[in-house]
Amino acid sequence: MISIKSQFLAVFLRSSVLTFAVVVLASVAPAQISQSKIVKADLPKPEIDRIIKKFTDNEFMFRQALMDYVFNRSAEIQTIGMGGQVTGVYRRDSFMTFTGDGRRFERITFFPVSTLTEISVTPEDIEDLGGVNPFALEPSAVAEYNFTYLGKEKIDELDLYVFDVSPKVIPNPKKTSQRLFTGRVWVDDRDLMIVKSKGKGLPETKQNKFPVVETWRENVDGKYWFPSYSYADDELVFDNGYSVRMRMKVKYTDYKLGRTEVRILEDDDTN
Repeated sequence: MISIKSQFLAVFLRSSVLTFAVVVLASVAPAQISQSKIVKADLPKPEIDRIIKKFTDNEFMFRQALMDYVFNRSAEIQTIGMGGQVTGVYRRDSFMTFTGDGRRFERITFFPVSTLTEISVTPEDIEDLGGVNPFALEPSAVAEYNFTYLGKEKIDELDLYVFDVSPKVIPNPKKTSQRLFTGRVWVDDRDLMIVKSKGKGLPETKQNKFPVVETWRENVDGKYWFPSYSYADDELVFDNGYSVRMRMKVKYTDYKLGRTEVRILEDDDTN
């Protein structure tokens, strides 16, 4: 049984706000997605440390809770030509379910032949679809990050803390397959949960570059903030000077509890 410490009523009332924002996000232009109006709001260091600990703890709990859900993921990657035309498409639709022994399993439901010619989709790209792109922070690797508090930003009706996140040490791709996030996260100031992230996966190599991806989350079952929509429109510049513009859209839909019962605990239950 998974136990989650949360203010259920507050989350439930606020869930429709971000869900609406996610729906709007899917229809707006890329330039609108990336606009940011951060207001400097000083906080004492102990309070910043408390916020960081709380939202990283929540990430761990939510990643555990996600393992009890099945959902659909639809990913599309396009290369874009000089005139803005689409020159190649990679499409991969999946139902994220479980094996008989409870391990996460991707059941591919639609996977037409890729028409990409300028770039290829690597195992690291597929890993990022389920890791740093939608979630940003791997809970077990929190100690490997530096967090810098930037201030606050209001998006729709949500008041958000904003943090820059970067690895203390970039993993060596010759020695490890570990992927870390570098970028920015937006944290709800009431529930201390990440509701938005923007960044990319590291490490990169001479032949393997990754886009900056912006991800919004939505409230699921009035309890959890799971990924809903990821978007990238970026130019990948390789060490030999070759560059490719690419666009990526990933939708995460139809979250359904697929295994164990999930229980909500109030603050007093865990102290």
